[in-house]
Amino acid sequence: MVKVFIVTGSVGTGKTTYAKKIAEEKKASYVDVNEVIKDYKLSEGYDHKRKCKIVDVKRLNKALISIIKKSKGDLVIDSHMSHFLPAKHVTLCIVMKCGINKLRARLKKRGYSKDKIEENVDAELFDVCLNEAKEKGHKVKIVYS
Repeated sequence: MVKVFIVTGSVGTGKTTYAKKIAEEKKASYVDVNEVIKDYKLSEGYDHKRKCKIVDVKRLNKALISIIKKSKGDLVIDSHMSHFLPAKHVTLCIVMKCGINKLRARLKKRGYSKDKIEENVDAELFDVCLNEAKEKGHKVKIVYS
């Protein structure tokens, strides 16, 4: 049976770095959800206030489940939305966490606006991804970057 590891967490917490490391260690395929959104034409517009694409999570889940079902090997799925996948398709949900000062510095270095930085810092402070992953019934492992 194919193992599916999802790596989620607030923007800037180290998801991509960790997901690529896990994929290499487990000899699994790395799935960048941003590429899936592009390849499957899942973007439904652009949120100018948040400066990000608008994505229907149900359509994204359909695409990811299709990828999982077609896969002949283990997968590592990287996205702050990956925890919305139904738990029955996921072996382990890894939630990345990061210190607030470190997170602020990373987001500032990316050139994010003050509002976008604060929105993401708030998401981290309130454990949005962690709580949503638990609500979805995922087996969760927390990793600090």
